[in-house]
Order: sequence, then structure tokens, then C-alpha cells
Amino acid sequence: MTDDILLIPGPVVLSEKVTAALVAPFSVPDYFQTYKSALLRTRKVFRAGSQGLPLILAGSGTLGWEVAASNLLAPGERALVVSTGYFGDHLAECLAIYGAEVKKLDAPLGDVVPLETIRQSLLAKKTAMITLTQVDTSTGVLTDVGAIASLVHKVSPETLIIVDGVCSLGCEDFRFQEWKIDYALTGSQKALGAPPGLSVSMVSDRALEKALNRPSEATYYTSLKRWAPVMRLYEQGKGAYFATPAVQLLDALNAALGEILDEGLDVHVAKHKKASDWLKNELQTRFKLKMVPVRPEVAAHGLTVAYYDTPADLIAEMKKLHIVITGGIHKDLKSKTIRIGHMGVSACEPSKRHLQLCVDALAKSLQLCTE
Repeated sequence: MTDDILLIPGPVVLSEKVTAALVAPFSVPDYFQTYKSALLRTRKVFRAGSQGLPLILAGSGTLGWEVAASNLLAPGERALVVSTGYFGDHLAECLAIYGAEVKKLDAPLGDVVPLETIRQSLLAKKTAMITLTQVDTSTGVLTDVGAIASLVHKVSPETLIIVDGVCSLGCEDFRFQEWKIDYALTGSQKALGAPPGLSVSMVSDRALEKALNRPSEATYYTSLKRWAPVMRLYEQGKGAYFATPAVQLLDALNAALGEILDEGLDVHVAKHKKASDWLKNELQTRFKLKMVPVRPEVAAHGLTVAYYDTPADLIAEMKKLHIVITGGIHKDLKSKTIRIGHMGVSACEPSKRHLQLCVDALAKSLQLCTE
């Protein structure tokens, strides 16, 4: 056991209800109803309506990249990757491995790719897929998915829109059905408030049609041809099998999704914004730390990324005070940034005082690091 408060960009602190679900005894009869419940709740959290197909697979959020690359692209097809950091860059690598012709648009550090740049690239050549990272945790940058989706539908309506929502689902506004997204993926361990180990995603009807009509397969475990009939049955509460499910993790995810929906998705997202705004204001006004996102409009609400000259020293001092934060992973930011996660319980239950304790520890640690 530890008294440490985990404030990294995932995994997150679990609620009591989610923890109880994680350690509850497994029951086969209950399992199929739990899967049904989790899939139906997934639809609601993605705001997907009744269309498409929800997927919950054993694996990390990165597994969602593999689902998209192996099912929704044919070798030689063009994929336009809109990158705001580390995860956009690595998604491009994933798509290239599956034979895509990858065109990557890199945002200036801490900023987003301009809409006009995206428009020109879509007009330049037929594009099978565009990928967007709604929040890149290496930079803390928030991309306006709705605006880009609207642009794509106007200038290149045949292009599938893929969204990496690993650090955004549950803490940022996301509208699968309204924005006509084709595939969106997340992981269980961030703003959804569950333990790591599940890849959670939604597939549109037209994306699923493309996957099911592929002339040849490029994958086994992530094949939608294999998983789609299984998920359809699970969503009806019926038994099916393709690969061993992570049953305890599914129980925990179902409980976490239930907590979000019981509170109200809009309320849940608003609480993350309020917590984020407060913390960023403290870091900037009280401690004079500079944010990596270049302006508030492009700053994510589930984490804060700030410049600091000796992050390892600061992180170590914070750990002594039982606050766990982390450093940078972006190639240009590794040695000069700190990252603080504020998702799930830490953002939505102020009575726990996680962020206040973080700020108190930060004040003491910054003083020690400058002595």
C-alpha cells in the first residue's frame, strides 16, 4: 500500500466503486450482461447513438491504432496524419507498417495544425483516411476535432475520419455521431477512470462496411471480421467467443462508465475543465511556470504540461511529499517539462483535495529545487 497520490496522465486514481468492481468474484452468468452494459454505456460516452459498433478488447489504447490500420486501410492507400506530438508521430509509424502511404502534417510545438494546411493536403491527393489525436499527452495540446471533421466532410467526404481519444474521452467534448467520425479509440485508464488493459472504441457503419469487405486480411487478433459478430452478440447479452476477455477489467470499466453517465457526461467534462483551469492558473500566476500549449484554446483539460528546467529534481521532491507527477516524452521536451494529470477522481471529486495537495507540494518542492 502507498499514500502516494497518482497525478500522471494515466493510469489514474480509481474510485471506490471501480476498485470494488475490479476485485469482485467473477460470475459467468453475470459476465454477458456486464459486457452488454459496458458496450451500451460505451455508445453513450462516445455519443454514438445507435449506429456503428462499439468494441471493448483486451489491450491498451494503442491496440486501437492496430484496429484502424489493419482493417480500414489497404496497402498503398494514403493516410493523412495530423500530428501535435509524440502520439501522432507514432501513429504514423503504425500506419506505415501496414503499407499505407503516410503524409504527416506536423504542428508547431505547442500548437495545432492550421485548417488551411489540412484542406490543401486533402485537395492535393485522394486520401483514404485522416487521423487526429484529440489530445496529445506529450504536449498537452487539444485539437478541434469537430472543426476538422466538418472540413473533411466538405472537401473530401470519402475520407475516413479516425480519432485517437485516449486522453480525451471523458474529459473533453466528443461527439461521434454529430461529427460523423468513422473510428474513435480510447483506453480504459485515463478519463474513463478504469484500470489499464482495455482498448475501447467505436466504428461507424461505413468504416465497418469497408473492413468487412476487405478482399484479404492483414491481421488476426484485431480483425473486425472476427470481432464484429462477437460484439453484436455481446451487445444483446448473448454468449460468444473469439479470444479470452479481461473479465475483471470489464467489470471495472462497466462501473466506471456507469459513474460517468450517472453524473452526466456534460457535468463530468465540465468538472475536468474547471479543475484544469484552476491548476493551470496556479502554475502560471503563482509559480510563473510557462505552459507548452501556446494559448488556452489549444490546452487540454485532462493534463497540464509546463516548462521546467530540471524536471527530474522537481519530480523527485514531489515524490517525497507523496505526489507523483511525471516528465516529458516528446523528443524536444523530455529534459525541460513536467506533466501533471488531472482526470477521473482527482478532477471530479474536489473533496479528496488531490490538486490542492499537488499545488501545496509543488510550492515546497520548487523552493527546495531553487535553494
